[in-house]
Amino acid sequence: MLDILLVDDEPDFRMLVGDALRDAGHRITLASNGAEGLTMISSNVFDVMICDIRLPKVDGLTLFRRVRQESPGTDVILITAHAAVSDAVAALKEGAYDYLTKPFDVDEIIVQMDRIAAQRALKRELEQARAELSQRKSGSAIIGRSPPMLRLLDRIDTIAQSDAPVLITGESGTGKELVARTLHERSSRRGRAFIAVNCAAFPETLLEAELFGHERGAFTGAVKRRDGRFKAADGGTLLLDEIAEVPLPAQAKLLRVLQEGTVEPLGTNESTRVDVRIISATHRNLRERIKEGRFREDLYYRLNVLDIEIPPLRERRGDLPLLLQYFLGRFTAPGKPAPTISPRAWAVLSQYPFPGNVREFAHAIEHAVVLSSGSEIEMEHLPAGIAGAGESSGSSSTGSLRSLGSALKEFEREYLLRALGQAGGKKMKAAEILGISRKNLWEKLRLHGIAAESEAED
Repeated sequence: MLDILLVDDEPDFRMLVGDALRDAGHRITLASNGAEGLTMISSNVFDVMICDIRLPKVDGLTLFRRVRQESPGTDVILITAHAAVSDAVAALKEGAYDYLTKPFDVDEIIVQMDRIAAQRALKRELEQARAELSQRKSGSAIIGRSPPMLRLLDRIDTIAQSDAPVLITGESGTGKELVARTLHERSSRRGRAFIAVNCAAFPETLLEAELFGHERGAFTGAVKRRDGRFKAADGGTLLLDEIAEVPLPAQAKLLRVLQEGTVEPLGTNESTRVDVRIISATHRNLRERIKEGRFREDLYYRLNVLDIEIPPLRERRGDLPLLLQYFLGRFTAPGKPAPTISPRAWAVLSQYPFPGNVREFAHAIEHAVVLSSGSEIEMEHLPAGIAGAGESSGSSSTGSLRSLGSALKEFEREYLLRALGQAGGKKMKAAEILGISRKNLWEKLRLHGIAAESEAED
């Protein structure tokens, strides 16, 4: 709901537009001339002011400029006759939200209010997210305020001080290594090394050499002695990422290290004692791997003394505004303001399931920041797979009735396309067919995401 000041000297017009806006759920204050309008804006703050340019006592442009001074957060829509369009265009350059040319359909005002309400709601949500980001604990890299993430953070705090092995599970892209690093940074070992090994990145022989070290000549290519990752992590934390991919022979040696606290480099029989906290991570179901004979049950229980399960992004959608603000700041060039995002693009992001989780979300925002070149991020700046999913979800049939608003929007889009087709792609002619101004047609095309399709045709 918006607080709207409507200033117009025609009683019938005020009644018609005022009633329509009230029916749409907005709060309306009426003024019959510019002087009344000045009195209203001096004592109240409005979300929107709709005013005629030609007003008795104080003209609409003067009223607009006073609003810009006293209430810069108020959006202003000017109403003008054809003779005063140049004044309205000049006001747009000074910061007016838009203008409408009489006569026009009252539905155009309703559409404008819906757009402003969506933009203001998004702005409030993102400003709140920005404020919450600024209040994060120093050094905290995990971003989230949703109940699943608050539970996750509590669990991390609870087990961080322990030296017991931890098994982190979660889908790809949920941030398992980030959680492991956070555990290390909040532990008594934070001043020592944190070493991460992707167990899926090495073949069996090389994985053992990578973990346990090797002597010179222990295998082909071992031209010099090398300490393994266990030795490098001595006193600190070792993350064994993709633990499910470790071959069975290497699993047996890993189990021995966990049991005895010593490592034996390849090519030697000498054991070296190490003090390492083990954190393992996987996106696979290790119990299923045990049933399949691909993972040792005794090793599983050694690794899974404590466990952390990271929720997928689709179960923590309340964190999307925070993540959006974080990645906008991260991917914007230093010294430049982060771009804004349109309500339409945000609606698509909010509805997309993100099977790739936070990693996919981050990629989508980086993609959009680059393509938008500092301007507002629109749906066309999003990756094709996400933007396409938004389009298809808006037009697919689910076998159930849609909301009236959704049905009307789809009908309007199809009708606009039909008018453009009948006009041979000429916007001026299409506007005449539809009985609206060319400016209003352009806005409707942009609202429905078909402006780009028709720009080259005019």
